[in-house]
Amino acid sequence: MDEDRASHGAQERAGEPELMLFVLVPQFSMIAFTSALEPLRIANRMAGRELYRWKLLSLDGRPVRASNGVAVEVDLPYQAVGIDVTPTPVVVVCSGLGAERFEDRELFAWLRRLDRHGAEIGALCTGAHILARAGLITDHRCTIHWENLPGFIEAFPDVDVAADLFEFDRNRFTCSGGTAALDMMLYRIARTHGERLAAKVSEQCLIDRIRGPHDRQRMPIRLRAGVHHPKLLAAIELMEANVEEPLSQEMLARYVGLSRRQLERLFRKHLGRTPAQYYLELRLERARHLLYQTDLPIMDIACACGFVSASHFSTCYRAMYGRTPREERMQAA
Repeated sequence: MDEDRASHGAQERAGEPELMLFVLVPQFSMIAFTSALEPLRIANRMAGRELYRWKLLSLDGRPVRASNGVAVEVDLPYQAVGIDVTPTPVVVVCSGLGAERFEDRELFAWLRRLDRHGAEIGALCTGAHILARAGLITDHRCTIHWENLPGFIEAFPDVDVAADLFEFDRNRFTCSGGTAALDMMLYRIARTHGERLAAKVSEQCLIDRIRGPHDRQRMPIRLRAGVHHPKLLAAIELMEANVEEPLSQEMLARYVGLSRRQLERLFRKHLGRTPAQYYLELRLERARHLLYQTDLPIMDIACACGFVSASHFSTCYRAMYGRTPREERMQAA
């Protein structure tokens, strides 16, 4: 991880508060936003001096409503911040639901201008979509919330995205959302002001361990599925890794060292369904995310989730969710 440029501005401003500009996009994630902001407040308190200063920005200077319905007052519209602002700011794009369809060319141009003048640019939760659309992470590694990962990969196949908690890559940083924003800011505090201060902030937040950037986003399969049998877990892991080209039950059984009948008995005993039923539900869930988060044609989504025809996909989808993929997309819109 190359952090030279990312830390350069902080070194230049030694003794001066770091300016953080939080750009709140409608339907932003409140938990990600507050998890990023509160560690900065606590760091100032623990240090006994102002290490961080922040401003809240919106598209028009008006309050912004988060995805939980709470409206947050802001300090000013983003257009009021020019390239001559001092100190050179750190810009944090805060988004949430609907970021995959967010389009604001003026905001994108503003972000690019600040980038050209040395600002560090980052994003929380689904904000990687906005940075990618603004052309700001084409050659940077990034991350995004696991639920949005399939749609992001389909929309930006050339961007280097990982299912990490957070990423720092030169003058870019991204965070998968939720409480991972807290870990990211603790990591940032430790990098700039030392691990001792980061530990104090962590204690104030009642956190006993600061997670690293490459800690997993999702709970382990054994906790998500509620099973502990190693061969069953191995089969589920193979299913999750092979959605576009599903493995046959014979192949799954062979890979985990069981017969097909033994694999079926395991699934029925621990999950109450056959391997085929479980696999189908997993693929349809992936398809649902793509319907909500991308503008891909329905046939492309069907293929991406292992269905050979749109009609078969539609029939299976309706049986599970009570509406066709086309109706689901209309509902999302």
